[in-house]
Amino acid sequence: MRVQSSATTARPIAVRAVTAVTASPGRQEQREERGQRDLRRLGTVQAALGVIAFSLTFPSTAWGLESFGPWSLVAVRAVLAALVAGGCLLALRVRLPARRHLPGLAVVAAGVVLGFPMLTTLALETSTTAHAAVVVGLLPLTTAVFSALRTGARPSRRFWLAAVAGAAAVLGFTLAQSGGALTVADGYLFAALIVCAAGYTEGGRLARVMPGWQVIGWALVLCLPLSVPVAAVALAREPVHLTAHGVAGLVWVALGSQFLGLVVWYRGMAAIGIPRASQLQLAQPLLTLVWSALLLGEHFTAAAPLTAVAVLVCIAVTQRS
Repeated sequence: MRVQSSATTARPIAVRAVTAVTASPGRQEQREERGQRDLRRLGTVQAALGVIAFSLTFPSTAWGLESFGPWSLVAVRAVLAALVAGGCLLALRVRLPARRHLPGLAVVAAGVVLGFPMLTTLALETSTTAHAAVVVGLLPLTTAVFSALRTGARPSRRFWLAAVAGAAAVLGFTLAQSGGALTVADGYLFAALIVCAAGYTEGGRLARVMPGWQVIGWALVLCLPLSVPVAAVALAREPVHLTAHGVAGLVWVALGSQFLGLVVWYRGMAAIGIPRASQLQLAQPLLTLVWSALLLGEHFTAAAPLTAVAVLVCIAVTQRS
């Protein structure tokens, strides 16, 4: 009886042990799911911070043009950002990127470091920042298209419908503001959309295999052999009239938009995916309209809040797709 009793009392212990063992994988899966949700939430916050930084780019560029010519402003901002990025890379003793990553970094450099800043700066010589911001509102759609072509991403039909609707709202606003006709500045801006979307797509892809700040850091460093001589020539040929606005605009586009903003942006894209992150940029033209009014005193029509509502609805739909 004692043997039987001891056997009887041992069985519940064994059952509890098995139960504990079988229950642990479920808890582990829950922890992993919570970790993934936290990662996606953090990625969304980082991408949103990038959008906020980018929304200040056009007003800051307009300020910078008060002191520098367009070529000087773009080249000097690239040099300053590259010096900061290169200093961080050296201080942390980051290894050189693998050879297989160089083509992607070259695309980032050509599109994000040189192409987009140059084309938008030329456009802002004859266009208001509010108008330019709304045209560049098409960037999320072009980025999603480049992402689908380059990475094989296949967003849902609802995602695409919402993205196209948001782009249509932005385009309609643009045409209404320009009297139904496109200008030379619009040509610069549409070209900027293409090169920037290519740079964002490659940067988001590379940010999955290396830290986002290293992606933009190496892209900036790769541009130094070109940006330094261009800056020297441009500063010698274009007039420079230093003002508080001009210096502040240069500092922001160099450090805020060109480096820090892209660091958090690429990290966000790596965490939540390029198509979803790109749709957060639908809010960028609306934020830029606010900055344009506050910092530059620009005025825009009542169509702006209507476009804002349409764009925010599209963002909500794409984020749930």
